[in-house]
Amino acid sequence: MELSVLVLVVSFVVLLLLNVPIAISIGISTVLTMLFTIPPGPAITTVAQQMATGINSFALLAIPFFILSGVLMGSGGIARRLIDFAKVIVGMFPGGLAYVNILACMLFGAISGSAVAATSAIGGFMIPVMNKEGYDKSFNTAVTVTASTTGLLIPPSNILIVYSLASGGVSIAALFIAGYLPGILMGLGLIAVSAVIAVRKGYPVGGRTSFVESFKKFLHAIPSLLLIVIVIGGIIAGYFTATEASAVAVLYSLLLAVVVYREVKLKDLPGILLKTVETTAIVMLLIGTSKAMSWILSYENIPQTISATLVGMTDSKIVILLVINLILLVVGTFMDMTPAVLIFTPIFLPVAMQLGMDPIHFGIMMVLNLCIGLCTPPVGSVLFVGSGIGEVSITKLVRPLLPLFIAMVIALFLVTYIPWLSLALPRFFGY
Repeated sequence: MELSVLVLVVSFVVLLLLNVPIAISIGISTVLTMLFTIPPGPAITTVAQQMATGINSFALLAIPFFILSGVLMGSGGIARRLIDFAKVIVGMFPGGLAYVNILACMLFGAISGSAVAATSAIGGFMIPVMNKEGYDKSFNTAVTVTASTTGLLIPPSNILIVYSLASGGVSIAALFIAGYLPGILMGLGLIAVSAVIAVRKGYPVGGRTSFVESFKKFLHAIPSLLLIVIVIGGIIAGYFTATEASAVAVLYSLLLAVVVYREVKLKDLPGILLKTVETTAIVMLLIGTSKAMSWILSYENIPQTISATLVGMTDSKIVILLVINLILLVVGTFMDMTPAVLIFTPIFLPVAMQLGMDPIHFGIMMVLNLCIGLCTPPVGSVLFVGSGIGEVSITKLVRPLLPLFIAMVIALFLVTYIPWLSLALPRFFGY
């Protein structure tokens, strides 16, 4: 067992240091580990079988549909309308553009289900505007990067679907509903930090809009916001499952982008479909290789060993959850969110359940934790996208990111130790 674990860890780390894509790194290190465990023929066959089994799930059909819906929304002028709507709500306060950025990222991230899409769409518009108004460029980029991750908690969220698969079938609908309060909490924390920074640096007060103009912007944003209502409302009311809701989201997004807003032409659809296929292929490869790695970890009894070690270390629930969070925070700095959820859920969920923690609560805690990793080097995908859009080096982003990180970590520990934040809404709706 010790040799196989050593091979797995060393090969994976070396491949990451060589900048091999994360999915390929996971697959190669898994194959190498199996070669030290079972004969070469069965090893290769087992990896292939586990990859095929890993993506052979009806629930995963929702992922390409939500990705397509997000791409349609990102191409259909939704971001600009949500920004205008956010300006009506919070734009008149000191440092108002920072709050507009955060609120717009929360709304667009929830609608698109993608932190990278929110960073690109909202950041591409808001960062130049904030720069022009005298806000610090590094601060503007840091706000966009951190705020865009809130959409991974506020449904519809692909990563919560992945967690449902990894946890053995926790209700996707319950996870979707559970993500609202933690996602809003994290957004409010970022707004509070931004408010302090805005006052200290004397950032300008946003202009007020007339009632008529505000009403117009609200009306323009309503069709976009209705996507969340239709998807989540339909799931709660029992009209369709989460997978069926993803298909409804595609149909609604298509009508909105092509017919209502008319910012996506029929000639644009092949390119949108191609982008969706590319993104789906990456996600499915990550899921397949991660499931194979999870199998070899289970084969070597690693989850059971870690569980016994954690439980034997102390009987304090507070300490064990703190250790789990610290491990996940470190993991999030070098591993993408999808493989992290697939690999570490089977390891830590049994420990959490042994402590009396609800699987829904644990899933929200885990996803919020890994959201922080998306904003940290060396594998923080959202961080690198934001750096490129804001034209700011990673080193210059570290300082303005630190207070925003603190707000995210505080939100993480509140969600960890106050189960009500994750479970109140699912229990209210009978999950």
